[in-house]
Amino acid sequence: MRAPLCLLLLVAHAVDMLALNRRKKQVGTGLGGNCTGCIICSEENGCSTCQQRLFLFIRREGIRQYGRCLHDCPPGYFGIRGQEVNRCKKCGATCESCFSQDFCIRCKRQFYLYKGKCLPTCPPGTLAHQNTRECQGECELGPWGGWSPCTHNGKICGSAWGLETRVREAGQAGQEETATCQVLSESRKCPIQRPCPGERNPGQKKGRKDRRPRKDRKLDRRLDVRPRQPGPQP
Repeated sequence: MRAPLCLLLLVAHAVDMLALNRRKKQVGTGLGGNCTGCIICSEENGCSTCQQRLFLFIRREGIRQYGRCLHDCPPGYFGIRGQEVNRCKKCGATCESCFSQDFCIRCKRQFYLYKGKCLPTCPPGTLAHQNTRECQGECELGPWGGWSPCTHNGKICGSAWGLETRVREAGQAGQEETATCQVLSESRKCPIQRPCPGERNPGQKKGRKDRRPRKDRKLDRRLDVRPRQPGPQP
């Protein structure tokens, strides 16, 4: 009686061990050979428990999921350390990479990064940097520069009204910001009273004008036409 009972117990134990070995392998070679760093790994679902300091990353394909143990979480995921297991958790829908659930590092296309958030447009007072897709601080305006020479049609000489211009450059609000800020400028009218080379001064009159009173000028003309008296004969 004891022999059949012992045999039955041995068979039951062998079946249990076989099932356990199929569900649980230590540092095994699961599906695709991705059980490296695992404490518990199965052929069907990969890793379920990782070695200390490693992150458990669960990849889902339809209704199936497969676990891997990684030193760093892949892009689009961030790591959470727990008492029993360290997990990789997915970033928000607008984040391409993140530091935590509430702090993005890089945004997906059509979004701009501002203080850890991914926004469709940059808030007022900031500038959108197209290359990095970041919202950066508003530019600080510098002092106005000096006025340029007065010019008219590209000339700085002649007698006409021209324009002179000055520029106000914009500096960055922060040293690490690299967005290009708008350069401001303004112009105003200015008179040009400078003879060009080879030209006569516009203020210079032709000839010399007689400024004596009109009465004196008429008298001189009468004296010029009066016949002279002959002198005494010797």
